[in-house]
Amino acid sequence: MKRMIFYLMAMTGVLTLSAQSIYDFKVKNDVGQEVSISDYKGKVLLIVNTATRCGFTPQYKDLEPLYQKYHSQGFEILDFPCNQFGQQAPGTIQEIRSFCTANFDIHFPQFDKIDVNGENAHPLYTWLKEQAGGGDIKWNFTKFLIGRDGKVIKRYESRDQVATIEADMQMVVNPVLSNIMARRSVRKYLDKPVEHEKLEIVALAGINVPSAMNRQNWAVRIIENPQLMDDVKGQTRNAPNLICVCAPANGNFNLDAGLMGQNMMLAAQSLGLGTCIQTGPVRFLTNDEKAKAFRDSLDIPADYKLLYVISIGYPDEQPDAKPRDASKVKYIK
Repeated sequence: MKRMIFYLMAMTGVLTLSAQSIYDFKVKNDVGQEVSISDYKGKVLLIVNTATRCGFTPQYKDLEPLYQKYHSQGFEILDFPCNQFGQQAPGTIQEIRSFCTANFDIHFPQFDKIDVNGENAHPLYTWLKEQAGGGDIKWNFTKFLIGRDGKVIKRYESRDQVATIEADMQMVVNPVLSNIMARRSVRKYLDKPVEHEKLEIVALAGINVPSAMNRQNWAVRIIENPQLMDDVKGQTRNAPNLICVCAPANGNFNLDAGLMGQNMMLAAQSLGLGTCIQTGPVRFLTNDEKAKAFRDSLDIPADYKLLYVISIGYPDEQPDAKPRDASKVKYIK
């Protein structure tokens, strides 16, 4: 018996370790059918272990309005009843569903009862705890906020208010804010050129930034020619395409050009593309004899200079965000 328990625990660990993302896990729904979390890919998720006879059960009153408010924006609450804490989730999943419908009129999906701690903990929860930290689940209504990319954003304990969760959700549900928060500098790309139509969208986003007195003092060159890219790939992260941003050599147009770059990178992010802005290759592209053919092909106006380049392509990595220092922001009231 002990050997069997050890074997089951080992297999649970293997399943968890082999899972590369939340979308690798399968769970049983409220009618006992196995479903994949990948059905919710690309959505913002709030995963909750619940109970019907807990002091925190009234949180359903806050969760349902949250679900209704953001569901149309790609938000889902995944409800996993758990009877491990004070035996406060008794009964079958059908009985639990009936209780929640009658008392709180919930519409978000509920799943079959699971364990969240111990040797029988569902692999999904083992993974969630590993990703978010904080150790074992302490009580009912612990919550995990998952971004559209399938990564755990934050863990919330039972007493954390839904209003706090909603404030964090704004950064992932709002398409503009989520795009800003999700963008990373990508340094590994698939060997696959970006479609011309997508490059046109990126360029259109770029030229729709504000500029001083609307002078639009910039020149943009987007490289699609594979031979030209081969000449400079060593300088541009081996990206399949490159965006070159130029501005008049005389005068200070760095702000205008910088705004343009940010717009283009955010547009690329929304299209599933990765980018990396670089100034390092400018010296090589501007002066090195090996880059002459590339330089000549840009056909930059004589009184313009190359300010920076943006490597662009389909990402072959998913870098984690680096820490940001919020203390550098002060509010003067």
